[in-house]
Order: sequence, then structure tokens, then C-alpha cells
Amino acid sequence: MITQSISFTEPNNEWLKAQVSSKEYSSKSELVNDLIRQARNQQVEIEWLSVKLDMAENSGFTKDSKKEILVYRLRL
Repeated sequence: MITQSISFTEPNNEWLKAQVSSKEYSSKSELVNDLIRQARNQQVEIEWLSVKLDMAENSGFTKDSKKEILVYRLRL
């Protein structure tokens, strides 16, 4: 594991200390690593949604009824 020194604002440092004090995390490093993992996972989801939105926008219009669209979606 890589060791690195980072600085926090006072409110962020107090929040980190409170999380560690509540026994939610054993250290600030563990908490920061978890936050980074969550942000990375969120980025993957955002990219996936962006691709889906682009595909939907580029697929054109449909003449299907609302009912037909809903039935199709349920089959997916």
C-alpha cells in the first residue's frame, strides 16, 4: 500500500474523526479509501447511464403505443 500525506479542511477533519470515533471505520485511511471506492463505483454507473441515454437518443422515434413499450420493457 502507498503512504501519502493529505490535508483536510477543519470541518472535513472533524467529520472524519467522528466517523472513526463511532467505530464505523478503524482509521481515517480506511474511511478515505472507502469513499474513493464509492466514488469510483458511482462513476462507473454514471458512465453506464450515459451510454444508455446516448443509445436511447440515437435510436429514433417509435410508433409503438405506451402499452406496447411497457410490455416490451417487462420482457427485458
